[in-house]
Amino acid sequence: MIHQTHPTLFAGEPLDKAKAAMIMLHGRGATAQDILSLSSEFPAKGFAYLAPQADDGTWYPNRFLAPIESNEPYLSSALKVIDDLLTQIKTVGIPPEHTMLLGFSQGACLTLEYVARHTQRYGGVAGLSGALIGPDEMKRNDSGSLDGTPVFLGCSDVDFHVPKERVESAASTLKSLGAHITLRLYPNMDHTVNEDEIKFVREMMKIL
Repeated sequence: MIHQTHPTLFAGEPLDKAKAAMIMLHGRGATAQDILSLSSEFPAKGFAYLAPQADDGTWYPNRFLAPIESNEPYLSSALKVIDDLLTQIKTVGIPPEHTMLLGFSQGACLTLEYVARHTQRYGGVAGLSGALIGPDEMKRNDSGSLDGTPVFLGCSDVDFHVPKERVESAASTLKSLGAHITLRLYPNMDHTVNEDEIKFVREMMKIL
């Protein structure tokens, strides 16, 4: 597999000693270390942070709005990275309901796509400047239940990479799958992570 040849970086509590975990997925052209540095903004006790590295810094080659097949086999490999990490986390005794998934930009799209395809109760999901993957006209076949999983979606209302309509659509889809949605569109914000988003994620972590 494409991305599986790269290591996962860790921070926080050792995984086998942690009470909860957060998988952190970086954006296009970034690194695992970049997104892992955000963990310093989340000084919660008992959390292990895991940040996998995409091959060549990119989880899939084309825009998230492109046809799914144009982003294969990279997309499937990226989704498998999350799957493998969740299995690793569960093996040490941390269940999905005590595991959070957080992604920025391309990593946020990947995060949201994973939870839509793999419905279960998660500790929390944060999609920062992202939406579900695929063209506007694509019909989705997601099923199952997210069982009240808290999902936070934050994005600029004029994001060049992520149209706000797609963020709203992702919110609607995930809500229909049983997620508890918080959607915040920030006026004229750059393609970045802001303090309000960080504060909200901190609050999500407290319930774990």
